[in-house]
Amino acid sequence: MRPLISLIRREFTAYFLSPIAYVTLAVFQVITGALFYLTLTKLTEAGPRGIEYPMQLLFGGSTYPVEAMIAGVFFWFLLPALTAVFTMRLLAEERARGTLEMLLTAPIRDWQVVAGKYIACFLFYIVLWLPTLLYIPVLVDLDWSTGAARLDYWPVITSYAGAITAGAMFLAVGFFVSSQVQDQLVAWMLSMLVGLVFIVPGYVAWYIGSGSRWYPLTALLGVPEHFRRDFSRGVIDTRHLVLYLSVTVFCLFLTVRSLEARRLRS
Repeated sequence: MRPLISLIRREFTAYFLSPIAYVTLAVFQVITGALFYLTLTKLTEAGPRGIEYPMQLLFGGSTYPVEAMIAGVFFWFLLPALTAVFTMRLLAEERARGTLEMLLTAPIRDWQVVAGKYIACFLFYIVLWLPTLLYIPVLVDLDWSTGAARLDYWPVITSYAGAITAGAMFLAVGFFVSSQVQDQLVAWMLSMLVGLVFIVPGYVAWYIGSGSRWYPLTALLGVPEHFRRDFSRGVIDTRHLVLYLSVTVFCLFLTVRSLEARRLRS
């Protein structure tokens, strides 16, 4: 376990040595901050102009008002782009520098290489979300004197659970793509495009409506639809979690096999 822990520490520290990481953190906070402002605005409005599910708007799942829908589109198209930034360097950079062969000849197994790099990347993804926790006491209308919340905590928990598992899927997809190409820019572009396979159907589902015969397929694949209908409302649909976790495990398995094939060739 010591080589694995050392690899996790090295990879996690490397993120904070890159200016790209701080840029992605800043961009993400700007988008989520805009969604938080819109959510707070709707919470203070009375009558039909209010909002029933605050987490739905915060996680880009609301179509009203128009500016909320636009911010939500930015949010969901930005998420696979940011996760692709995190993963593009994992193996593509090692291949470009010629250090991957040194890593493969080190006394560490292929699955440990994949696990170490992926865990470090996933931990940095968690760091990306940590500042948004500051929004929660405001959104649940927390009474600071008693510590009691006037709104339900459960939609908050389910929303973050969905964001963590969906992010794990996007990271695994990007990790596998990074194992197949040498250029980091190409790895970023391909990872983002593959990630959009799970984003675009969500907006197609919004457009065609639940009465269309294509709705079940688009709703199954579309992550934004998962949040609009389920996670942000406090509902956990196991079909969504099975999709995220199965894609994650499958992509990590393919990444390990890719490293094993490269080790045999070398």
